[in-house]
Amino acid sequence: MEDELEDRVLHQTYLSFMKIFSRFSSSVAFDTPVSYLWKMVRLYLLRSEVVVFTLGIIIFFMYLQTIELWSRTLLSRLSQAMSPLSAVQRMKLMEGSDSDKQSWELKGSVSAAYAIKGRRMHMEDKFIINENINNTGVSLFAIFDGHGGEFAANYAKEHLIQNLYNKVVELNAFKDGKVITPSPLNSPEEPKIEQETNVERKTSFKKSISAADDTSRKEITDPELLAQLSKARPITREVRASPKPIKHFTVPLASYLEKGKINFGKLLTDEVLAADRLLVEAAKRSFNVAGTTALIAVLEENQLIVANVGDSRGVMCDSKGNAIPVSFDHKPQQVREQKRIEAAGGYIAFNGVWRVAGILATSRAMGDYPLKDKKFVIADPDILTFNLDDHKPMFLVLASDGLWDTFTNEEAIKFIKERIDEPDFGAKSLTLQAYYRGSVDNITVLVINFLQNKFSSSN
Repeated sequence: MEDELEDRVLHQTYLSFMKIFSRFSSSVAFDTPVSYLWKMVRLYLLRSEVVVFTLGIIIFFMYLQTIELWSRTLLSRLSQAMSPLSAVQRMKLMEGSDSDKQSWELKGSVSAAYAIKGRRMHMEDKFIINENINNTGVSLFAIFDGHGGEFAANYAKEHLIQNLYNKVVELNAFKDGKVITPSPLNSPEEPKIEQETNVERKTSFKKSISAADDTSRKEITDPELLAQLSKARPITREVRASPKPIKHFTVPLASYLEKGKINFGKLLTDEVLAADRLLVEAAKRSFNVAGTTALIAVLEENQLIVANVGDSRGVMCDSKGNAIPVSFDHKPQQVREQKRIEAAGGYIAFNGVWRVAGILATSRAMGDYPLKDKKFVIADPDILTFNLDDHKPMFLVLASDGLWDTFTNEEAIKFIKERIDEPDFGAKSLTLQAYYRGSVDNITVLVINFLQNKFSSSN
């Protein structure tokens, strides 16, 4: 009863106040439009219920602000979307989870590499730095970008590189009239053959390599790839291991020598194809459809020889700062590759990007045995040879396609040129910048610095 009486008193007080205010305001002379507007305000906006409702809304939003609910939700998101971000803020927003940051690095005397798992579920990139093999004056660098699992990239890194290492040692001894048995690639006798070190999550590449034999016993497959393979009946018809083992031919060492020099083009081609045959046979035994690209660079004195299978890429910076490609990607839509695929009875289809049989985005690779059996995909490397005296290069960049998805050749060269004085010659900075630009692939960057001119010749 008392509450109702108080409400009536409050309401009558308000009405009396508004009548007095209205009489006062009506006595003031206004122009006709202004007078009309004021009447509208009096009739609608200054009504008691409108004023009470407006005060209620104001109090409600003040309450939300007090408990910081508003600022923590909608306002914070709107401010992020509408306000410009600094480069550092954008990087922080793109950093992602700790697992994204899993990375590996390796530093030689004139070269360095940095790799990051990035936004992929697994790390399938592998890399090699092998300067001055066994004091022969020959240096070997490689990047393998696996797909469909780690098996193929691990196999190539272990077996192909080991065979190349052995052949380089044997050929240099053969030139001098000696016959030796090369020691294993990772033996204690060869301290210059370093292993990659995980710099953030302490998972070494060496551990992942040692698990390659276990990988061969179980199936590591990409579900999307298998789904595509299940639809491509002509491709998957012959997937079981051949009952006849592959014949292995021993190539005479003398066939790799021309005028006392090693023919690295022939050596790289033979070893890549031989390793691919063994990889395909091993993959069939475990029904493993994984594959890998291969980008291998060999340096001997003033000669650079590059073998490429797939879409990893090498770019050299010459003395004038120009970007000189040292390899060319193998893509299904290229005229040469498309004609070869169609001649073998295959086709290419657009599935996000152009793919062989709608499955594989590169037309050449090691492994990928269902496509390899039909010769839709081949492992024949392109070989390019460069005389460094002609170009007088500053540095060479080798990288998986995780870098080239976000950088052009020229951008990568300019970026490294500005950071060549960093301890790792800019390899880490370039890798992380590709990640911050939004690359969704594994990213590996290997930089060889020619400015230091420390590559030793044969002793």
